[in-house]
Amino acid sequence: MTVANSDDLVALLPHRPPFRFVDAVDAYEPGSLIVARYRVRGDEDFLAGHFPANPVLPGVIQLEALAQAGAIAVLADERYAGRLPLFGGVEKVRWRRIVRPGDELVLSVELERLSARGGWGAGDATVDGVLACRARLFFAFADA
Repeated sequence: MTVANSDDLVALLPHRPPFRFVDAVDAYEPGSLIVARYRVRGDEDFLAGHFPANPVLPGVIQLEALAQAGAIAVLADERYAGRLPLFGGVEKVRWRRIVRPGDELVLSVELERLSARGGWGAGDATVDGVLACRARLFFAFADA
């Protein structure tokens, strides 16, 4: 795996705060795999209502974080530069651990199949080495 300028890699995402859920990239291979991180700060707007006095990172945000990490691995591949990978579906989703403010999600995505139209990836999100979320992600390309 390659380690590169994390900020440049995160900047490949079309997402911007408050809807960017990747803070840093630790390692990647373009078009193949990525290990990235997202720290749950606690000041995210959606946590105020999910749940008051007991904030829990929503499972759909964990899926979005995995998808964004996978998108970096795709967009780092020159064959897909300038494309826009969009969620097309998810399979085999399981949540195993509650994620709270202060936790850091480690996002590992392995791209299984890529084509000119889209692809599949398998992702794990862990906190302190404990599985929080696992899913298989489908994406389709749109022109950016």
